[in-house]
Amino acid sequence: MRLPAPRPRPGRSRPDEQSHGIQLPRRTAGPLAQVIQRIALATGVLGLAVLLVWADRGGYTDNHDGHVDFGDVLYYVTVSLSTTGYGDVVPASDGARMITTFLITPLRVLFLIILVGTTLEVLTERTRIEWRLARWRKNVRDHTVIVGFGTKGRSAAETLISAGLDRDRIVIVDPSAAVVEQAGAEGYAGVIGDATRSGVLVRARADRARQVVISTQRDDTAVLVALTVRQLSKKVRIVASVREEENVPLLRQSGADSVITSASAVGRLLGLSMISPSSGAVMEDLIQHGQGLSLRERPVTRAEAGRSPRECEDLVVSVIRGHRLIPFDDPAAARLELTDRLVVIQRVAEETAATPAPKPPDRGPGTWRIPRR
Repeated sequence: MRLPAPRPRPGRSRPDEQSHGIQLPRRTAGPLAQVIQRIALATGVLGLAVLLVWADRGGYTDNHDGHVDFGDVLYYVTVSLSTTGYGDVVPASDGARMITTFLITPLRVLFLIILVGTTLEVLTERTRIEWRLARWRKNVRDHTVIVGFGTKGRSAAETLISAGLDRDRIVIVDPSAAVVEQAGAEGYAGVIGDATRSGVLVRARADRARQVVISTQRDDTAVLVALTVRQLSKKVRIVASVREEENVPLLRQSGADSVITSASAVGRLLGLSMISPSSGAVMEDLIQHGQGLSLRERPVTRAEAGRSPRECEDLVVSVIRGHRLIPFDDPAAARLELTDRLVVIQRVAEETAATPAPKPPDRGPGTWRIPRR
């Protein structure tokens, strides 16, 4: 089957127009916003000082022509606040000297604090960001990369978190800056860019990830992403979602270890719900995380070793032995081994289901979003 070339999504910029930068959660505003705020404050201080001197311009003298106009006032305030002070425009009257002493001098100190503080804070913030980003790139490994943070990608992330995966072990890749911004506000690290490009996946360290979840909106995009991921790493586990069942072989040939067909899965659930509403309700309960019944994978305990799956406390569905998936009623699984793993159906604890997931802290927008320890 020949797949059409991917088209840019409406309302999203093309990948080559984006910076493909990494966004990690952070609390404070970006350096540019801080600079703009400080410039606005410095301009306000300068304007206030100009108004004060202009109101008492008669008390100042210009050694050049003896007349002080608005240009002279602006010049005097500028050199005075910057502590340059050439001495050609000076306060002559007692009132002007008092204004300079009690008003202009504090404004001068405030002006310097704003300028120096801005420079130091921006340089410190930029250095801190670069250092933490370099440390993140160096240390991140065995994480999960989710390509596409729509409905499917978000649900996959929530399921992973409910299963015990830390939020900072998930990296989101999406071509939309707004989507990555929202993911950063929720506490995820994110990379803006087209995941069909190896450079974008390298930024997300997909070459060192434990698993990659492909939840793009188009099947052809999913195929290209799977090919790119498999080119970067032969060991990473790739789980992909496709809309059409006829594209499943293409995904598997592209390197996907597991392929979920969303359209056919929904169709089967609809049909099952019509044939047997109770069976459909059970299946719906199983795929919903955080409540009711849940599918889990866990190791065999020492007490269960040597017993049959039917003797386990949980309802065993399958036995994983090495790389084999053995049904619970297969004679090969009649005696459990300590190295086996079990796929079981468990009931979610009531306290876990009743307690909502902790809400991530409110983080403002910013180009770099770095988690704070």
